Amino acid sequence: MTTLKAPPANPPSTAMRPRVLARTGLGVLLGVNAVLVAVLFAQAGPGPDVLMALGRLTGLYGALLMAFQLLLVARLPWFDRRIGMDRLTSWHRWTGFGLLWTLLGHAVFISLAYAQLSGRNPVSELFDLARTTEGVLRAVVAMLLILVVGAVSARWARRRLAYETWHFVHLYTYVAVVLAFTHQVAIGPTFTSSAFARTYWYALWGAALGAVLVGRVLLPLRRNLRHRLRVSAVVPESDSVVSVYVTGRDLDRLPAAAGQFFLWRFLTRDRWWQANPFSLSAAPDGRQLRLTVKTAGDGTAALRRLKPGTRVFAEGPYGAFTTLHRTRPDSVLIAGGVGITPIRALLEDLPGHTVVLYRVAAERDAVLYAELAELAAAKGAELHVIAGPAAPDLLAPRELARLVPDIADRDTFVCGPPGMTAAVRRNLGDLGVPRQQIHFERFSLAG
Repeated sequence: MTTLKAPPANPPSTAMRPRVLARTGLGVLLGVNAVLVAVLFAQAGPGPDVLMALGRLTGLYGALLMAFQLLLVARLPWFDRRIGMDRLTSWHRWTGFGLLWTLLGHAVFISLAYAQLSGRNPVSELFDLARTTEGVLRAVVAMLLILVVGAVSARWARRRLAYETWHFVHLYTYVAVVLAFTHQVAIGPTFTSSAFARTYWYALWGAALGAVLVGRVLLPLRRNLRHRLRVSAVVPESDSVVSVYVTGRDLDRLPAAAGQFFLWRFLTRDRWWQANPFSLSAAPDGRQLRLTVKTAGDGTAALRRLKPGTRVFAEGPYGAFTTLHRTRPDSVLIAGGVGITPIRALLEDLPGHTVVLYRVAAERDAVLYAELAELAAAKGAELHVIAGPAAPDLLAPRELARLVPDIADRDTFVCGPPGMTAAVRRNLGDLGVPRQQIHFERFSLAG
């Protein structure tokens, strides 16, 4: 096919990259609070012995990590657009391991310290503290809840649980947060030591819980009340793929970008409780939104039966898989299977010259091919459909270099099955493509 090249786009700004700025901001925020916690601990006094000091310090840092965990999954738009829900959720998970160990350390050190004073064994001492000391029983219950949530969040357990079951159990984290805070209010020495300490902890917990309330409750409610989304059409794209068109009020004021996704709830009798992350398959135009889905399971197969007029509750937009993170004037878009949906939307939005590599098992599996070809021709982009079995690797370094000789000088956006995405990222690294020019996102509801 003959390709007309678009004129080069202006290079992106050389200012600090959005993801680096947001990541640095979170790191500084956590670091400053860690220092403040250490200062408050020192002002309150470490306690009568080393065990008590370690118990109090691990408890304080456990409280700080718990508040930081809430911030990571609050789904605040500024952070989400720059870091992405996938990375924030991953950081939340790893922070959870730190939280678990600090809280276990807190319980063990405090129990040992009091047992040393009373001459009893640590387990008996813990039970006695829970029975006789205000706030301790609440702390024990909070720790048990966090242990349960941590267990079901382990990968082996997460793979065996339905998302709705996992999410229901995960909600107990918020109960644990409230119990831990009331424990700290009741007997925490650094909380009761000064007015400044009380103000600090109230502000910290208030900010963390407020972020969750705003990002996960108030903002979605506000947007859905404002835009009143409804299904306008359901269009089969193939035997296994369907597009759903959604309209609403004032969609030109919805801050969605090509490459982002929503958590969609279609408010029918049998689906209102299910939330699924589906990307936009066309750049938002202010009039309608479109998602294109492979109908693989019972939940997604039900999308074919949606009726025009069905009300929709959509959380989002989410994701950092957007043009905001461009570092070079030209781009390569690499899609596998139904991963073409955000890639197709990005093609519509990207300036400069673009090469699209669409990996499918067979040419008949190339969803949205007709409109991709039309859009590529209109924009002067190159479109290559690469069909064939998984082996040999048709996106190996040699093949990528043949299809896109200047690939190291372009931004590369990759979306497809996890195995394909990981392989392409390795191949790009072998070709010398800098990490900051490789953009990808794992779609997940965790957190």
